[in-house]
Amino acid sequence: MSFIEQLNWRYATKRMVADKAVPQEKVNAIIEATRLSASSYGLQPYNLLVIQDKELLQKIQAIAYNQPQIGETSTLLVFAAWDKPTQERIDTFFNFIASERGIPVEALAGYKSMVEGKIGSLDEVSAFNWMAHQTYLALGTALAAAAIEQVDATPMEGFNPAALDELLGLSEKGLKSVVILPLGYRDEANDPLANAKKVRKSTEDFVVSL
Repeated sequence: MSFIEQLNWRYATKRMVADKAVPQEKVNAIIEATRLSASSYGLQPYNLLVIQDKELLQKIQAIAYNQPQIGETSTLLVFAAWDKPTQERIDTFFNFIASERGIPVEALAGYKSMVEGKIGSLDEVSAFNWMAHQTYLALGTALAAAAIEQVDATPMEGFNPAALDELLGLSEKGLKSVVILPLGYRDEANDPLANAKKVRKSTEDFVVSL
């Protein structure tokens, strides 16, 4: 199948086959694609939590308004943004670039100053919102990668972030949960949308040519 065919195949799966786990190699491919996702400045101000423990998934399901996919998934991805863009995190980022590219960190001074100026101009709420938006770039890549692997995935904002953060100990990690993504295989017998026609705007209505 082509990439476009895979995107037509995917949808936000409402029910998954509980006893059909996604093979780890496919999970790993989705994780790697997510790691390589686009990110403003390349900063990646977020982390990806991979949860496969069934007892923990049951606790998360209760926090997520008992949505069935979380109880049925074999792997749940949690996209968690930094709570704050601290100077230490920014320094670590630029030191890592310098190390990976084999250049002195001083060569990145202008770039670093620009990033610090941009992020430093934001108040705490705006800074977190910007970082949370970055997680959605990674989420989009994860959804596309799942489609390529023919793995169903359902992006979810329907959960209590504060409760999930407490359950996973995210505050101690300097993180806040933003969006979650259960992976699995569609349960066609119980999902009313499994065979429904995909509905999107036509190209003519979607594209505005100027």
